[in-house]
Amino acid sequence: MRVTIAEVARRARVSKTTVSRVLNNKSDVDAATAIRVREVIAATGYIPSAGAVGLAKGRTNTVGMLVPGLTWPWMGDVLQGVADVLEAKGYGLLLNTVNRGADSMTQFARHVSAKAFDGLLLVEPPDTLSYIQSLHESGLPVVMIDDRGHHPGFPSVATSNRAGAASAAQHLRSTGRERIVMITGPAEFGCTVERVQGFRDVMAEKVLVEGDFTPEGGLAAIQEVLRSGVEFDGVFAQNDMMAVGALDGLREAGVAVPEDVAVIGFDDIALAAHSVPALTTVRQPSREMGEAAASLLLANLLEGIPLPADPHVVPTSLVVRDSA
Repeated sequence: MRVTIAEVARRARVSKTTVSRVLNNKSDVDAATAIRVREVIAATGYIPSAGAVGLAKGRTNTVGMLVPGLTWPWMGDVLQGVADVLEAKGYGLLLNTVNRGADSMTQFARHVSAKAFDGLLLVEPPDTLSYIQSLHESGLPVVMIDDRGHHPGFPSVATSNRAGAASAAQHLRSTGRERIVMITGPAEFGCTVERVQGFRDVMAEKVLVEGDFTPEGGLAAIQEVLRSGVEFDGVFAQNDMMAVGALDGLREAGVAVPEDVAVIGFDDIALAAHSVPALTTVRQPSREMGEAAASLLLANLLEGIPLPADPHVVPTSLVVRDSA
């Protein structure tokens, strides 16, 4: 059976905190006590856990992360970027999803109460901003990876939604496309508004259709436009999932891409390079956003560097493939 810090403390006739302070080489433990504790550790073969080592330091060497779920196509890239930075600094990751709604948030709140992590990263689950704001105001270091353009009242990492959409419009115009259908995300999302603004900074779309960021939404939107009989020669879908749905709808209708209609998405998920035709898209730097958020948080935890008041922006880039 594994020896615990409680067993070491009992045998050495000290508290668990004293054992932890010896493990952390604190100078305020008298020499005789420290020798006795180290003798017990050697005799029992005790291997300290990260929690025991961090007890006297007042930190866990763990970062919490809260996300809506793990099925969104670019979530894996965000998590990999976070994990790469944390592992390099010897930090662990405590991942929480809200797949079970209120029950999931109750479990997360228990982790907060138990001080199970030193700081928090999050991709915003629905209807949690006010709660996260209160955690930030109570002193918990928080950085949000902002995929929705909400610009919260605490530190965040965002991408250049407006500039990215403008680059899509510029590319369509450079290929001679002027009659554009824009398929947007839900109107309440800040990123939807920013991408509409960015596109319109360069050119006006002919038709605006609201989608839902799913392939089915993109398919339904392009079918609606085709039924209307309006003429168009370009499509800008505000994410790749809707762009793939639009490609399916155009193919079913016998519309050639890019000969008749050019199509551009947004995100550059893995599927984009393997759609038919391969999708031209605005790359959202998901992995880099995860890396940036984790780096900002660790700089605060390890070096005391203040978290930035303004969003840290990681720029987009246009990836040209066969669809445009």
